[in-house]
Amino acid sequence: MNWLQQAVGKEWNITPAGGLTGDAYIAEKNEQRLFLKRNSSPFLAVLSAEGIVPKLVWTKRMENCDVITAQEWLEGRELKPEEMQHYRVAALLRKIHKSSELLHMLMRLGKKPVTSDERFDEITSQLKKNELIDRHEEIRDAIDYLQRLLPVTRNQQKVVCHCDLNHHNVILTDKGQLYLVDWDNAMIADPAMDFGFVLKWYIPQEDWNEWLYRYGATRDSQLTERIHWYLIMDALFYFNWHYERAEINKAYERLADLRKLNEHVSTTILD
Repeated sequence: MNWLQQAVGKEWNITPAGGLTGDAYIAEKNEQRLFLKRNSSPFLAVLSAEGIVPKLVWTKRMENCDVITAQEWLEGRELKPEEMQHYRVAALLRKIHKSSELLHMLMRLGKKPVTSDERFDEITSQLKKNELIDRHEEIRDAIDYLQRLLPVTRNQQKVVCHCDLNHHNVILTDKGQLYLVDWDNAMIADPAMDFGFVLKWYIPQEDWNEWLYRYGATRDSQLTERIHWYLIMDALFYFNWHYERAEINKAYERLADLRKLNEHVSTTILD
């Protein structure tokens, strides 16, 4: 903690902010609060400039080469699951996907667009390595559907995708500002990866068309196929992820989810 104290000054009181990495802290002095993080991506600066995350106050490089960032602390809360249906979430996601500044910055940081073929090859390789394809009919069916739908996912515009759009990462401040935080998994990919996740987990099927309209897209058969391709990919990825960590109950929850997706694709999309 001494390195943090050195960065902000001894008059600040510093406490851990929680989280998985253990690299986030809150600094307090009088009525002031800052959110501190160690070794955040330089991407944070452009996210701040675009108004997508709370304002970046300063960045300091320490003698040990750690980089400390300080963002303004804003009182607020995570969105409730049902609030993800609000048009402001669709508008924020559209702003992100349309931002050339975000795209250029990620590319400057060395990120390259990820194609659906690359993702398909990666997941099949992982599943084969863990000998999971022969064990589960659901996985064999899912891979078959991914292969059959793969052509429609090619040659799509690639944008900056957040890739972890759950309601815990969408913050509503007490002043009504909406922010999307936790950008550690960001990549350049098909935007269907992002909004498909929101649609599946938060938007009733009968409201998909309206939500997509708010986002700025028109639903047709090809878009529906792309959405479900990424939903199947997501389910396979997390099944394998939990399996590798011996989290068997969570892995089988994903397998059950995959089974439902397969049934839907089989009866309504590929029928």
